Amino acid sequence: MGRDRREKRGWSLTICVAVLRPLLTVLTRRSFHGAEHLPRGGFVFAANHISHADPLLFAHFVNDTGYSPHFLAKASVLKVPLVGRFIRSTGQIAVQRGGPEAAQAYRDAVLAIGRGSSVIVYPEGTITRDPDLWPMVGRTGVARIALETGCPVIPCAQWGAHELLPPYSKRLHLLPRKVNRVRAGPPVDLADLQGRPVTAEVLRLATDRIMSAIAEQLGELRGEAPPAKRFDPRRSGAPLTDNSRLVDDDPSAGGSE
Repeated sequence: MGRDRREKRGWSLTICVAVLRPLLTVLTRRSFHGAEHLPRGGFVFAANHISHADPLLFAHFVNDTGYSPHFLAKASVLKVPLVGRFIRSTGQIAVQRGGPEAAQAYRDAVLAIGRGSSVIVYPEGTITRDPDLWPMVGRTGVARIALETGCPVIPCAQWGAHELLPPYSKRLHLLPRKVNRVRAGPPVDLADLQGRPVTAEVLRLATDRIMSAIAEQLGELRGEAPPAKRFDPRRSGAPLTDNSRLVDDDPSAGGSE
């Protein structure tokens, strides 16, 4: 698929791609599917989150299908001296959990989509706590963006990053060479919700559809049926922002294909 030429890449993103793409090509094998579902103009990539390594691996997919990767990134990362400034210059959008700054990330995402950019959102908000690494109950931010802008939401699943870097681990497993599997599905159908008052009920309904579509794509990658009920960390008592107690350095943790 050819690149959307309406979005020009700055020098910093060009440098990132020039450095990281050859490295990722050496370290991983690629299995990318679903590029035919990606539209032109502004839209949302909604993806599952299984490893601290998967933003780089997912960015590889986004770049190779012809788009510039723009993540909703943790504000703490973007505040690191020099490194944070460089990352911000690549067009990433800072997310500050809680407080008035959180709303700014939403506004920035809406503006980026209005300019014709694609934005990458992890609806779970963090690496999944599901013991088998299936998508959890999602947060409603991606649904709010979609309903306000009317943009397509493309459900994406990724699998393999957890073998390279297990969830919440700092120990890389480079050998044997891992396969970066990514699959994009058709846009989530939210047509019946467009134009309705954006209530909590409407947001939850849209979010559940998005998470179901992501889980369906992941089931295709894994060759398994997704669980009928999604894991809810709030009800399970799992930590919402830190899962260090669940670190497992076994690269096979979380199921196998």
